Amino acid sequence: MKQSLTNFAANLPPASTPSTTAIKVRGLHKHYGKLAAVRGIDFSVQKGEMFGLIGPDGAGKTSTFHILGGVMEATAGEVQIFNQPARDARLMTGYLTQQFSLYLDLSIDENLRYAGGLRQVADDLLLERRNKYLRLMNLERFGDRLAGQLSGGMKQKLALCCALVSQPEVLLLDEPTTGVDPVSRREFWDVLAELSAEGMTIVVATPYLDEAERCHRVALMYSGQIHEVGTPSELRANLGLHRLEVRTVNLEAAEKILSQTNQTNIIDVQIFGDRLDVLVPDLDVGESEVRKLLQQHQLPSPTIEYGEPTLENVFVTRLRQQGSAPQFFPFPRSRKRGLGTGDSGTDALSKSLPAIYAHNLSRVFGKFQAVKNVNVEVRYGEIFGLLGANGAGKTTTIKMLCGLLAASGGEISLGGETGNLRSADLRRRIGYMSQKFTLYDDLTILQNLEFYSGVYGVPRKLRHEKIDWVIATCGLEGQENMLTGQLPGGWKQRVAFGASVMHEPDILFLDEPTSGVDPLARRQFWKLINDFARNGTAILVTTHYLEEAEQCNRMSFMVAGETVAEGSPSSIKASQPGQLIEIIVNQNQAASKLLKQHFESWRVSIFADSLHIVLDNPEAEINQLTQLLESHQITINSLRPISFSLEDAFIGIVERSQNN
Repeated sequence: MKQSLTNFAANLPPASTPSTTAIKVRGLHKHYGKLAAVRGIDFSVQKGEMFGLIGPDGAGKTSTFHILGGVMEATAGEVQIFNQPARDARLMTGYLTQQFSLYLDLSIDENLRYAGGLRQVADDLLLERRNKYLRLMNLERFGDRLAGQLSGGMKQKLALCCALVSQPEVLLLDEPTTGVDPVSRREFWDVLAELSAEGMTIVVATPYLDEAERCHRVALMYSGQIHEVGTPSELRANLGLHRLEVRTVNLEAAEKILSQTNQTNIIDVQIFGDRLDVLVPDLDVGESEVRKLLQQHQLPSPTIEYGEPTLENVFVTRLRQQGSAPQFFPFPRSRKRGLGTGDSGTDALSKSLPAIYAHNLSRVFGKFQAVKNVNVEVRYGEIFGLLGANGAGKTTTIKMLCGLLAASGGEISLGGETGNLRSADLRRRIGYMSQKFTLYDDLTILQNLEFYSGVYGVPRKLRHEKIDWVIATCGLEGQENMLTGQLPGGWKQRVAFGASVMHEPDILFLDEPTSGVDPLARRQFWKLINDFARNGTAILVTTHYLEEAEQCNRMSFMVAGETVAEGSPSSIKASQPGQLIEIIVNQNQAASKLLKQHFESWRVSIFADSLHIVLDNPEAEINQLTQLLESHQITINSLRPISFSLEDAFIGIVERSQNN
């Protein structure tokens, strides 16, 4: 049921009132020469509200943030922060930019003192706030640690602390969790929920739409304009579609059949590792249509479950309706691969050996053991996910598997080679996209692609075609001579992926390939990744975005250098103990704080106007939970079991393994 904006106001934190407007934007325009980045947007944000601004790369979000933060002038329009022009309100505004705003050679405390000095924060207040926010971020024990020695998640938490020491009334966050692991991301968002409940107004841009589910309201922005605003539940309801999770033995054939149909009963089809997600206007009619089409093509009867559409479904569907979806260009293959072809790239295939194999793999740095007896096996044509929190040992494992780092112990086989993993022949059969950008910022896009086509040994007669494919796939026609350093992060990732596959590798390592990439481009990435897998490439991928990890055929979770779980996405979710419960109450933040005093804190998380809690013994614990809330005058409006997401499973597995 749609929730009215009037009713929504009642869900705002107690410090907020519907009449207190913190941010007002009217008729905002921003032009860069002939380019109109922002084209007449209007929105307002209430005090204490968490407001999400989502959209594809190049939508105009960062320009809007610069203007809200008072660091850039608008071309036209009005922007007010608590009835002051944005530039005059800078002292009451905290701004966390896309790029790390830290000094890596300063300690945590030195970064905080520097940020406090810039904002003219008195020493006694700085100490008080330092203690408060470092404690909130679980960083209080690391005050003397250099920022450069922190993990990605800890860096972002410190950057947020630096933005908070001036006690801003408005907090602007431009993609604050890019590159941050799922555990740290959830902690980060729980902190934001607490700040919002205290009355701080927060505007956040994020490419991760499971995060946007935590906002009170969300604005969908593309082509410099805001096209839709509402609560996450309103946006899903306005979509008017339902989601079917379809499982069958031949997903590739099923996807092709359902995608090519002209039936109006099927709107969208997306493959996810061991299932298809199918969007339909009517559940019963849609399910009947899916079964009929698969039966007509002699495919086995599928298993079909119902699921609620996600914000990502909303985002992708709306942009497709506007004609904004990137075009898919088939990769120009120059060689045919398959069993028994006999070329050097497929000898291992013909012997049915795994493409990537490791047994009891370990790596020690001094006295620190980064990887402990890890086993990995990836077949040709398979997508394998290696998942873990920052510092779990994923990147170290990948570097050992592809021969960039010597192992301290264990056995490795790569493409059938067990000896020299750095041989020139083996190098030509491997593609590697590292966590850090692999491109040279001071070269043009074209120069980077020419360089990598040479490094990977792409025949000269084929280079032009392969480079053209990368440019077209990235949507950069006519911009080939732009310096790569001028590209936004999402576009750099696209070019880096293209550079890593131009030589048609048999084995592909992708270390966080879609970090900071918007949902449309991410979907295109995975369409390409699946295409390479179907043509026989073995793919090992790491990602912090667990919704996309559902695309993997199999995966393993690493904690502190060890493997703690392995299986398909569905089997890992199904193996979770207990039950995930969604609770809607009249005092969200108070309920969250109370429950965290009686249950392990990782079990409780805020999602906009609801709470999620993991109960190991739901029959007994639900009574305890309801009595606890009611004894503190917290009214329960609804309570229901919901399915574990892969992120829920990941956090549960990681936390349980660390507490054992």
